[in-house]
Amino acid sequence: MSELTIFHIPVCPFSQRVEILLALKGMTERVRFQVVDVTKPRPDWLLEKTGGTTTLPILETPDGKVLKESLVILRYIEELWPAPGIARDDPYERAIERMLIAREAAFTDTGYRMVMNQDPAQRDAYRAQMDSHFVGISRFLERHACGDPYLFEHFGLAEVVFTPIFMRFWFLEHYEGYSPPTGPEAARARRWHDACIAHPSAQQVTYREIVTLYYDYAFGAGNGALLPGRSRSSFAFDPAWRTRPIPPRGKFMPAASDADLGLL
Repeated sequence: MSELTIFHIPVCPFSQRVEILLALKGMTERVRFQVVDVTKPRPDWLLEKTGGTTTLPILETPDGKVLKESLVILRYIEELWPAPGIARDDPYERAIERMLIAREAAFTDTGYRMVMNQDPAQRDAYRAQMDSHFVGISRFLERHACGDPYLFEHFGLAEVVFTPIFMRFWFLEHYEGYSPPTGPEAARARRWHDACIAHPSAQQVTYREIVTLYYDYAFGAGNGALLPGRSRSSFAFDPAWRTRPIPPRGKFMPAASDADLGLL
């Protein structure tokens, strides 16, 4: 029986964080996920719950209280159902975990700006920024990690936070031809990256779903916005994502039509 409700966008990385944490805790059945269609204006009932903001996911308790921000929701679930614990118990280890998590926002921002960039002259700069993030993460892990390939001995809260972002950056591979650096300076981060993506509790999405849904992002239109000449967003629910053709690789070319993307 569900005790909490999560209003979310399917294949959203911030929602997937919650799904991964619930899977690790064996609590998936205790939460009801309600889908929100981002290709349409947010309904008034949802805006009333959020106080007028549109960012998802949000969590609603049985008595109608609402929490926002995925990291806040993760901490709430960790404390609501403390066993098994996914975040570190030891104060020092918890601090190390949070230091790594603090790197996620800039990492995510760079990747999303990179995929939405429409200026070919900026591509090399974005690639360099992404490489720098991976090298920085690698140095952090080399200095602080007590486990291998994870930060500690098990897949923990830092992995819950980063794994959905690693998966979303499949869109960088598909549309930008970018993958994490393979040199020795980033080897530890690459090992962590690959282990996170392969973890059994993190298989809610596929490469095909990511690159299909995020096609419009690669042409500068995010969050359900329509590109010129298109009548449907790549974030539309129908036809089913897994039945659509995989979009062409690369993005500095004429955009595909609704028919090309299998949206009609």
